[in-house]
Amino acid sequence: MKIAIAQTRPIKGDILANIERHKKLIERAIAHKANAIFFPELSITGYEPKLAKALASGQDDSVFDQFQEISDSYLITIGLGMPTLTLWGVQISMILLQPNVPRQKYSKQQLHADELPYFVNGNQQLILTIDNKKVAPAICYESLQIDHSENARQLGAEIYLASVAKSQNGIDKAIKHYPFIARQFSMPVLMANCVGYCDNFESVGQSSVWSIQGVLLGQLDHTSEGILIFDTQTDEVIAQIL
Repeated sequence: MKIAIAQTRPIKGDILANIERHKKLIERAIAHKANAIFFPELSITGYEPKLAKALASGQDDSVFDQFQEISDSYLITIGLGMPTLTLWGVQISMILLQPNVPRQKYSKQQLHADELPYFVNGNQQLILTIDNKKVAPAICYESLQIDHSENARQLGAEIYLASVAKSQNGIDKAIKHYPFIARQFSMPVLMANCVGYCDNFESVGQSSVWSIQGVLLGQLDHTSEGILIFDTQTDEVIAQIL
C-alpha cells in the first residue's frame, strides 16, 4: 500500500482556496498511485480556533462532494482537516472519504488546554481499513500522549497517522516521541504538518515518516507545500514539492 501525507500552507479561513490547493496535492498522490492521502489538522480552514465555530460544518456538507467524486473515481482514501459542528459544540475533526462508502469523521479526543474555550472533545477512536491495512488517525496534541497510541495499537492499528499543526517547539517534541512509539508498538508513524502562520504561531512543516524501527525514512522541509508517499511494503518514501 502507498500512503501519502500532505504538507499545506492554508489560507486563513478561505475554504474554497484551500480546497483547490488540496486538489492539486491529491492529483500528485494519484499520479504516484497512492491508496490514501491525509492532510494536516484543520487543513481546510487553517488552524484558527477563533474562527472555527463560524466555519464549522459536517461530514455530509456538499462542499466535500468533489472530494468524494475523486475518491470514488480513483479509489483513494482522503483525510481532510475540518472543524465540525455537533450538538455539544465544535470538534477538531478529520473528514474521511473512502471509495463508494458513506463518509466518516474522526474527532480529536484529547484537547490541549488552549483549545478548551473553542472545542469539545471526540469520544471514540476510529480505525480505518485501507487495502487490508488498519490505520489509526490521531490529531496533534493527543498524538504526543502515549495512551492514545497504545489504545490505537490495542484496537489493531498497524499504521499511526498524526495530523498536526505544530510550531518548532511542537516538532522538537514530535521527532523524539514518534520514533519511540513506532518502536514501542511496531507500527510506522506518519506525521502531516502544515507550514505558515496559524492562530498565534508559525507552523514549521517537516512532515515525516518513521519506520517500525523508529528510523526516519523521509521528511519535507519547513517552508514548502508537498507530499510524502510511503510504500508500506518496501519502506520507500518519495517526496514531491508542489
